[in-house]
Amino acid sequence: MKVWILNGSPHSNGNTATALQEMIKVFEEEGIEVDLQQVGHLDIRGCIGCRKCAELNRCVFDDVVNQSAKRLEEADGIVIASPVYFASANATLIAFLTRLFYSSRKINRAMKVGASVAVARRGGITSTFDELNKFLTNQGMAVATSQYWNGVHGQLGTEAEQDAEGLQTMRYLAHNMAFLMKCIADGKEKYGIPQKEPRINTNFVR
Repeated sequence: MKVWILNGSPHSNGNTATALQEMIKVFEEEGIEVDLQQVGHLDIRGCIGCRKCAELNRCVFDDVVNQSAKRLEEADGIVIASPVYFASANATLIAFLTRLFYSSRKINRAMKVGASVAVARRGGITSTFDELNKFLTNQGMAVATSQYWNGVHGQLGTEAEQDAEGLQTMRYLAHNMAFLMKCIADGKEKYGIPQKEPRINTNFVR
């Protein structure tokens, strides 16, 4: 089993990393391989809606987005984490996710387990959490939950280390993810993946 963790912070040792390390400890205890990738510090342009990815099966801009598609394909679980900027996720992370999820539609994401994590000084966690979850909830993925919304508080350095409740929420989330990943793996062996109907797109023309 493998979980792919995306750190959307530009700081490799900041509060978002502190929250993720709490999850990583649990994954390692559960025998789950961790693939940690930081993207928040990179120069990643946004999607321009050219739709060339439908033809190329990759994004027309050949950068870290295309290089990460294999990691998405191989992962049984995905954690998306971001610091909160103006009650939203880091724009670099959103650009990365938008292009990756749209350009890699041939990668089957059905029943991969996903989770979102937001880290803030104080406010904006739930709106960022909702924003990130939208990348998971229209993909046929199973979304893991915790004892509370998946957030940790902290501002300077690694202040998040002081948020005992937030760190506990991260541990509980990681345990739930591990459980779901293992159950789904067993279910695939016994039942297979739910069958999808051919996609119907409803477009109203006046």
